[in-house]
Amino acid sequence: MKKIETTMESMPIENLYGNVKQVIESARETAYRAVNFAMVQSYWQIGKLIVEEEQNGKERAGYGDALLKHLAKKLGMDYGKGYTVSNLQYMRQFYITFQIYHALRGELSWTHYRSLLKVEREDARMFYMNEAVNCNWNTRTLERQINSSYFERLVMTPEQSRPLLKEEAETQKVELEAKDFIKDPYVLEFLDLKANPGFYERELEQSIIDKLQEFLLRLG
Repeated sequence: MKKIETTMESMPIENLYGNVKQVIESARETAYRAVNFAMVQSYWQIGKLIVEEEQNGKERAGYGDALLKHLAKKLGMDYGKGYTVSNLQYMRQFYITFQIYHALRGELSWTHYRSLLKVEREDARMFYMNEAVNCNWNTRTLERQINSSYFERLVMTPEQSRPLLKEEAETQKVELEAKDFIKDPYVLEFLDLKANPGFYERELEQSIIDKLQEFLLRLG
């Protein structure tokens, strides 16, 4: 009798636990995506500021290079190694390539966008961006599809054979999970959370959650 009562009591607890767990996971996913997109938006805005400042000083030879070196030095002292000359150049190119702010896709990470910047053709770049969102590609899958000229192969393939090519791409897909954003070194740097090899996985996750809470409170 006691065993039956214990089992009956545990069932509502398990149901409650499942529901609470779902709420927590959903909230974390929302937080991960929010901080990722905040970073992408801020890098676009930084790129815009750099381009506008360069245009103001365009009469001076070498102004852009000197500007980035000086800016990288100052930002590096205050915000870490995420603001090197190379990364600032990517931010500048990011703004030049994606000038419509509201067209940015919050589902994609900064690493996704860096890969997309390598695609010169605008129609191909938009194809890869939309496919990455619609098919939930992680960064490795996106990089692999770009390197294999998936867009060009698809365009050159007869209409009736395209489903086979898409099926082949589908078998190679590794889906992006929201928690993957938070493990991205760019995001850790953006949150001022330095990678620590001494962290256990759970300690790292808790540190990230603490930082996210602080970050989201600042965003209001």
